[in-house]
Amino acid sequence: MPERLQKWLAAAGVGSRREIEGWIAAGRVEVNGRRATLGQKVSGSERIVIDGRVVRVASRRRRPPPRVIVYHKPVGEICTRRDPEGRPSVFDALPRLTASRWVIVGRLDIDTSGLLLFTTDGQLAHALMHPSGDLEREYAVRVRGNPDETTLRLLRDGVVLDDGPGRFATIHAEGGDGANRWFRVTVTEGRNRLVRRLWEAVGCQVSRLMRVRFGPLTLPRHLPRGRHRDLGPAEVEALYSAAGLDIPVLPLVKKDKSKQKSGKYSSARSH
Repeated sequence: MPERLQKWLAAAGVGSRREIEGWIAAGRVEVNGRRATLGQKVSGSERIVIDGRVVRVASRRRRPPPRVIVYHKPVGEICTRRDPEGRPSVFDALPRLTASRWVIVGRLDIDTSGLLLFTTDGQLAHALMHPSGDLEREYAVRVRGNPDETTLRLLRDGVVLDDGPGRFATIHAEGGDGANRWFRVTVTEGRNRLVRRLWEAVGCQVSRLMRVRFGPLTLPRHLPRGRHRDLGPAEVEALYSAAGLDIPVLPLVKKDKSKQKSGKYSSARSH
């Protein structure tokens, strides 16, 4: 059955639906020799070209099962594939793929560490990031200052930012020493630097920020910074359920006892 071009390519792992829509609008995509249009439908038998390169899209029956990994991002890495300044990218640390590409699920700025998700299913990435999903992102944040209960209530009720009102869905004090205080906060939208901007709006400066949860998935306790691991079937199913998508057929995964004993995780840099 024909599907919209951006949806078809996203399901094939070419990129997120939002990325692909941008490519189409910029005239970078052709279908059977003609410039593609937003909303155009394809069956998969067409000759699809992106930036002059033919896209090889496997049929649905032969398409490999989706892969999802969790990555512990350290401070100092950017979330784009290339950087004119030569700064290290999170993509440098990911395992190599041949028939698909990694699609990032929600970015973190260079000064923020913690949980990042990557998948080969662009449709899953799009659904997880879509504003209508209201998926919670939880952060551990250290701020300079000692906000009182009135300030915390204001952050829960809503603060006016330059791109509209924003708020923390939850906020809990976690203690701290001197001028530094730790909090656990959750937000339900992925606006750029939202957590930092909310604190700055009430006169507090963020000195450390770490994402510890995205939707149903929590950052693995013993996953070192700069390392990744594949999600197990139960974790992948939980993500698809949270995204409101049908759960795909997943391969059985055998536990690697040697890795469990040694506590080692995968890293592209160690391969």
